[in-house]
Amino acid sequence: MIAPETLLREMLEIPSLSGQEEAIAALLVRRMGELPGFVAWRDEVGNAVGVVGDGPEEIILLGHMDTAPGQIPVRQEGALLYGRGAVDAKGPLAAFISAVAQVGPRPGKRFIVVGAVEEECPTSRGAHHIAARHRPVAAIIGEPSNWDRITLGYKGSLVVQYVLEQEAAHFSGPNQSAAEKAVDFWLRAREYAEQQSGGQPRSFQTLDATLRAIGSSSDGLRERAEATVAYRVPLGRSIAKLKAQFETWRGAGEVTFWNEEEPFQAPRNTPLVRAFLQAIRDEGGDPRFALKHGTSDMNIVGPLWGCQIVAYGPGDSRLDHTPQEHISLAEYRKGIGVLVRVLQAL
Repeated sequence: MIAPETLLREMLEIPSLSGQEEAIAALLVRRMGELPGFVAWRDEVGNAVGVVGDGPEEIILLGHMDTAPGQIPVRQEGALLYGRGAVDAKGPLAAFISAVAQVGPRPGKRFIVVGAVEEECPTSRGAHHIAARHRPVAAIIGEPSNWDRITLGYKGSLVVQYVLEQEAAHFSGPNQSAAEKAVDFWLRAREYAEQQSGGQPRSFQTLDATLRAIGSSSDGLRERAEATVAYRVPLGRSIAKLKAQFETWRGAGEVTFWNEEEPFQAPRNTPLVRAFLQAIRDEGGDPRFALKHGTSDMNIVGPLWGCQIVAYGPGDSRLDHTPQEHISLAEYRKGIGVLVRVLQAL
């Protein structure tokens, strides 16, 4: 059986941006296929799928193979392993595979490990494919939470691109430039979020606005400006109403929406949650709950499956998408231990 640290290092050494997951999927199918009890393949959209057991009750461990952009040389410094995806989210996915291999087949259960494609881009193609084809009794989403925390919810998201083209005018004239109108669009979006949040610091309950990109250009005859604004959406906030609000601000510009994901929060009083709480205690930890400001595949599958669900994985989520991304191998092993105990308890 491949050592968990070796599996993770092999995964980190393969770059796997969204849409470029073929090589890492091939590695995972091969490695899972070598483990006792696993049957592994790539499905129609490119997900790496490994199954242990043939019972009627499906328990899905859904991670993702793709990473944010940016090369980080794979290296070990003491007990820390560096590499793009070490935390988000190859570490949790490798922990899933290692834990299921240690647990093996269980009566009445069918463990399904999925390395999904395109989680880091708006399509979330892998999760949508899996969501439409399964109805598990329990699901664990592979995202970093630290080994002793359980994530129960994620904010929703809405991204809008604003584009305005108009005739060029002299800078000393009375009319606003396209660039000025794009800035006004962003300021309205930010002010609206601040008003809706009552001036409170960012939390799981606030509507948060971020300017992702802004720019302008001119050929001397026409000028063009673009702005990309992202909202993080709390529970109870209507994304349809937010889209309607953007429409009122666009003026002569055009708006395009994508990455629309509704917020989601799972209940905390379920057998799955209780299994995690006990497993973390048994591994020597003090379990805590987390609610995340970002999104994950939980936003997609949670509402559709309606089953007991959590997000879990070793790694510090503050290192997501950063140049310092790394995972503590001691925490990685603790996370595997927790997962083994949970799967045995279920």
